[in-house]
Amino acid sequence: MKGKPMMPQHAPAARICRDCDGFAAVVITTGSRHADGTRVTLTVSCPACHGTGNAPAARFAHVGR
Repeated sequence: MKGKPMMPQHAPAARICRDCDGFAAVVITTGSRHADGTRVTLTVSCPACHGTGNAPAARFAHVGR
């Protein structure tokens, strides 16, 4: 490459939920099976981010005067 070297482009850091690390929903098998043979599953969402995988923006606390 001739000329000016290209600088890497940086994307803004995503706010990933600290509780689920971005894996907001999981599927848990109950061990039972439906009549057609498929497994019974439960989908559980992260209670901290409500299944979005993103954390809300941090709020600054006003301390002192």
